[in-house]
Amino acid sequence: MAAEPMDVNPDIRYGDWTPSVETVTEAIDLSQVRKFAGVLDLDERAFEEGTALPPMWHWLFFLHRAPTAQIGPDGHPRRGGFFPPIELQRRMFAGEQTIFHAPLRIGQSATRTGTITRLDEKEGRSGRMVLASAHYRIEQAGELCVEDTHDIVYIAGGGATPAPGPDSFTPPDGAWHREIKTDPVILFRFSALSFNSHRIHYDADYAQNEEGYPGLVVHGPLTALFLSELARTHMDTPMTQFSFRGRAPIFEPWPFHLVGQPGDDGTVELQAVRNDATIAMTATAQFG
Repeated sequence: MAAEPMDVNPDIRYGDWTPSVETVTEAIDLSQVRKFAGVLDLDERAFEEGTALPPMWHWLFFLHRAPTAQIGPDGHPRRGGFFPPIELQRRMFAGEQTIFHAPLRIGQSATRTGTITRLDEKEGRSGRMVLASAHYRIEQAGELCVEDTHDIVYIAGGGATPAPGPDSFTPPDGAWHREIKTDPVILFRFSALSFNSHRIHYDADYAQNEEGYPGLVVHGPLTALFLSELARTHMDTPMTQFSFRGRAPIFEPWPFHLVGQPGDDGTVELQAVRNDATIAMTATAQFG
């Protein structure tokens, strides 16, 4: 399936900013794949030139490479450019919907084309918030392989975020389960691989004193990758779709739990649950 040309919605604007089409071409590099395999404690020898990239690992590529001079005080690139210049302090990866049409092949070039497709401003429980959605299409050798929609939420900084409560999680009967205990090294390594310099993931002093978190924040995409890997390693057929929604933040050093419940139709319902039984992320994977 070849990708259709991507259109810009002329009705989307934020002040003087209007959306544009962003196109990035780069190789699905074997070295990058093997580095992430190491983070997950997988055998890097399972990944070779020409083999299929596991689902959701495309997040390791097409990364925004801003110059140091354009990095803001939070570690993110300064506002504006592909995403609108929204001035609200906190930016969070709220969710994603992904369709896998064909596997990306390691060692081959691929092209990602994207644009902003939604921009909503509203009043939430903590005040003003803006939700931006970006739609991407990834092609390799002229074939559409992945369609991806990212939902990013912007909110104003506020009071301190409370730490998780006492341990109270109990794994459900009959479900897949894995406990995850992150540490600053794992969070730093994923930040490095995803070229994510947001300081809440590696600078505890900034996370606590500037953004009011009780500890380092576990990346939403890393949590989603843990969930997709839980499903992938239990299923024998290819993953065709994956979607997730963030519900609550996860912090280091508190552990969290991955839970998966397979259905009879190739669908797997997934959750990331904090130690205090708070559901931090829900996800659905489709296989077939």
